[in-house]
Amino acid sequence: MENIAFLDATAQADLVRRKEVTPLEMVDAAIERIERLNPELNAVTMPFFDMAREAAKVWTGDLDAPFCGVPFLLKDLVSECKGMPRTEGSKYLAGHYISKEDNELVRRYKRAGLVIMGKSNSSEYGLLPTTEPGHYGATKNPWDTSRGTGGSSGGSSAAVASGMVAAAHANDGGGSIRIPASATGLVGLKPTRGRNTLAPNYGDIIGGIICEHVVTRSVRYSAAILDATNGAMPGEPYAPTPPAQPYLQSMKQAPRKLKIALGTVPLTGVETHTECVAAAEATAKLCESLGHDVEIASPQVDSLKMLKNFGVALTNYLVWAIKGWEEITGRAPAEEHFEPVTWKMYQRGLKMSGADYLMAVQNLQKINRDFGNFFEEYDVWLTPTLAQPPVPLGYFEYTPETRDQHIRRLGDFTGFTLIANATGQPGISLPMHWTPDNLPVGAHFTGRYGDEATLLQLAAQLETAQPWVHRRPPVSA
Repeated sequence: MENIAFLDATAQADLVRRKEVTPLEMVDAAIERIERLNPELNAVTMPFFDMAREAAKVWTGDLDAPFCGVPFLLKDLVSECKGMPRTEGSKYLAGHYISKEDNELVRRYKRAGLVIMGKSNSSEYGLLPTTEPGHYGATKNPWDTSRGTGGSSGGSSAAVASGMVAAAHANDGGGSIRIPASATGLVGLKPTRGRNTLAPNYGDIIGGIICEHVVTRSVRYSAAILDATNGAMPGEPYAPTPPAQPYLQSMKQAPRKLKIALGTVPLTGVETHTECVAAAEATAKLCESLGHDVEIASPQVDSLKMLKNFGVALTNYLVWAIKGWEEITGRAPAEEHFEPVTWKMYQRGLKMSGADYLMAVQNLQKINRDFGNFFEEYDVWLTPTLAQPPVPLGYFEYTPETRDQHIRRLGDFTGFTLIANATGQPGISLPMHWTPDNLPVGAHFTGRYGDEATLLQLAAQLETAQPWVHRRPPVSA
């Protein structure tokens, strides 16, 4: 059982299908790994091992299900799993809400055979690119436990990178799948807006900015899970064109010769760390060696306008979220229920109007068109995922005295990922580079709207040319 920890879920499911292991044995092995590793990493905040063991014992699903009996984690943000709490990483909700039903995405995970072990850590309401919530404590990076995992899906990423599970649910409102994937050496795909449903509770969140998917170790597992989960429900506000063929099938085909734009200056305009530049440039050279054309180019957008309006949209999302939970729980929000940066943002949002939000959406939609025009000429845009390698824990600490530093550091870290959330386009981070001190650094590809297939084909080609799945962090199974 020790040898299966770093198999991807497709391979793990094959073992179950061939009856070499049982779902219960898979689950018990995952429990052992979590109990051994989690005290050091703090990736799993809500273990539901009894529920998982019961599900594995009574497994009656189709053994042809793609992931029959494979252990899996849900991020504690947006996801609804019957009988499990949902806190959004916040003290405000802790102990005040338990899901009565699965949401549609969780139903699809279960139908695919995944066995849900519990929930993983998230920053409060997914607001920060780090996973250090005040209520649950910091998730530590298995590559260097003095550093963070990125966020907001840092719990899921630490769990997968360390071998607790082969994949875990994540969501992305500005890079929250791709940022922690970069920081922990994983594959992180943000699908096209609307590719994975938010039914039944939501049509969209923040006008389609937030998307759902997973973090994985292999490209094929990310593709296979997307095959199992994608597809619109009745009444969707967005329904991208369905893929021409299953993603797992299409990624087995070599991509056509692509025209790739390379950019290493983030939209925030800060200087990119030399290791992050090296990751993108080395990946560009590898793409050229595989027959693709690479040019130095980046989209021309009004970055300051985009960042300002994205901030307005995100602030209004927080007000919507807290007011929504107040209505559900009947619990009036108070300052002591929230982290200082969350409460400050909430207070600022209360002063905004519906017109402010709609104007921000309108301005972002104009930027969408400018960014979309760039993809009339280029197939993908290659950049670093982050402007820095994984940063120390506490790097994003917020106090009234450190407010300016906090804001500056947010810009110094991110800057490549959030535009894909604003436009709805797919983006993927791949673990293409490690620093001299053995920290992972991701390379990021943004694709055309609706064209995850090209990103996955290119990602699979790069994974074959420069494999990464053999790498293990110091803290691992």
